[in-house]
Amino acid sequence: MRTLAYGSWPSPIDAALAAAHDGHPEWVGFVGDEVWWTEPRPTESGRRTLVRRRADGSQESVLPAPWNVRSRVIEYGGRPWAGTVQNGQPLVVFVNFADQRLYRYEPGSEPVPLTPVSPVGGGLRWAEPQLMPDLGEVWCVCEEFTGPGPADVRRVLAAVPLDGSAAGDEDAVRDLTSDRHRFVTGPRVSPDGRQVAWLAWDHPRMPWDGTELIVAEVSEAGILHAAHPVAGGPEESIAQVDWGFDGSLLYASDRTGWWNLYRDHEPVCPREEEFGGPLWKLGQRWFAPLESGLIAVVHGRGAALLGVLDPETGEVVDAAGPWTEFTSTLAVHGDRIVGVGASPRSAHEVVELDTSTGRARVIGAAHDDPVDPAHYPEPQIRTFTGPAGREIHAHIYPPHSPSWAAPGDELPPYVIWAHGGPTSRAPLVLDLEIAYFTSRGIGVAEVNYGGSTGHGREYRNRLREQWGVVDVEDCAAVALALADEGTADRARLAVRGGSAGGWTSAVSLVTTDVYACGTIIYPVLDLANWASGETHDFESRYLETLVGPLAEVPARYTERSPVEHADRITAPFLLMQGLADVICPPVQCERLLERMVGRQVPHAYLAFEGEGHGFRRADTMIRALESELSLYAQVFGIDPPGIPTLELRK
Repeated sequence: MRTLAYGSWPSPIDAALAAAHDGHPEWVGFVGDEVWWTEPRPTESGRRTLVRRRADGSQESVLPAPWNVRSRVIEYGGRPWAGTVQNGQPLVVFVNFADQRLYRYEPGSEPVPLTPVSPVGGGLRWAEPQLMPDLGEVWCVCEEFTGPGPADVRRVLAAVPLDGSAAGDEDAVRDLTSDRHRFVTGPRVSPDGRQVAWLAWDHPRMPWDGTELIVAEVSEAGILHAAHPVAGGPEESIAQVDWGFDGSLLYASDRTGWWNLYRDHEPVCPREEEFGGPLWKLGQRWFAPLESGLIAVVHGRGAALLGVLDPETGEVVDAAGPWTEFTSTLAVHGDRIVGVGASPRSAHEVVELDTSTGRARVIGAAHDDPVDPAHYPEPQIRTFTGPAGREIHAHIYPPHSPSWAAPGDELPPYVIWAHGGPTSRAPLVLDLEIAYFTSRGIGVAEVNYGGSTGHGREYRNRLREQWGVVDVEDCAAVALALADEGTADRARLAVRGGSAGGWTSAVSLVTTDVYACGTIIYPVLDLANWASGETHDFESRYLETLVGPLAEVPARYTERSPVEHADRITAPFLLMQGLADVICPPVQCERLLERMVGRQVPHAYLAFEGEGHGFRRADTMIRALESELSLYAQVFGIDPPGIPTLELRK
């Protein structure tokens, strides 16, 4: 073991390697006996392709570049594809990101557009398709912009003809519902085809605040009627709805303070853990009923395992295997369950569980160690005590290398990671971006601050009207606790985050003296303008919960906004932004930078053409990681080998 200062250790995990392994498989589904899913391609301009796994185990990417299977509904998107078997061959419909049109695809032929291009506003968008071959239609969520503004929009359930007749004629699309509700999820049709269920909610609520579960009757001609709410409300979040094969209505509700599963309105497994989560993308799935009557579930407290629930007994049997975290995508077919799982030692993989044998195995996107796993971090699950004695959950990743150690009297620098959302959480899985830092001798602490999911509604609600307070306090409490216990160097602490995490990072630099520097990525920086037209429709009223109604507490918006207090920022920072971001637009960064002029605070601004909310291109991610490390090197006085120097301006 050789000795070198923390942060200066040579590492085989470079930025290109981390970028190549960014993202994970998503939106699994069955097409007959075959399993299909979407998968990222960072080196192909960040597109997502559709992967087919044949019955013999062979795999192929069925849509070459530049096809990009991704929906922009509510900007965060939703399930972008569906498939079935017709005349012995796969029939698939998918959304193409560039034009947001819905396409029909049959292997061996070119995709055929099913929907028109809309010249109005943000276009005509689709999500959560469900094929209805008997009607010759695909049912899905339609998001139609009616004017140039982000709020000029209507969302309905719609039926699109499979014959392509709507490709040049929007009038051929049939509305299934009215636009009474601002937001809707995709239709779930009962096994007998006589009922359909979906979720709906309205401003100012977000779906994790309160949703309604709506059920309607379906005529033989496919007309919906007698729609009426059967569960949910302003303070009850229903995360998902589906039908059992026996016709029972299944849904995940947090009416007890935890997202638990209900069958025909009766709890089937009441526990203080989550069987649902925050609905950031339409079509997320935490449970899926099997023909046997059992239910596949993604569940847990602070983590999410894949299990099989017996609704008669309430017993859950979890899948055996190395996976400690599953994402909110599930598909079932016969006795087979498919999901996406990961662990601290493996990235996300497509996993199949055979309920008849209990055997679980990887069938797609198999993790392959690109370097010796000895270079991976060894995380710790910790609970810290914050202000007023409140619990704060965090994952601590100490510096780790099989070849290098620091001098015995040196404490390591640490970077506090604030996740986005903020109604979300940081999963405990292998992330080569984290390993990029820990393998060089820089510790990382992911903080699931108050407001995060996975710990019940009470923990989630800590952030109500306290955004920019509780999140900042919790991150600071973890940072200082690490320093006080001798784990981290008090003089070399940094904070970083993207989106809502970028907000937390910026506010932390404004309101605390905990951090020597910060990395702020596609952030919210100006509350009043973000709440009055500078963001998309989905989150346009989010701040009424997170901060309070603007008309009632305007001073709070001013007091908490970093752009209003640029004079309080004294620590160096790196600001990074996608120029195509419509969720957190570049103008917010530009406004902050204008107010930093002449302040003599070292900083850098990297703006990336073609990137939106979340960096997806390999070249972008490489530059972003290397620039972030260079910031820490300059501020912490370390010398990581082979890293280009980021120019910090004053």
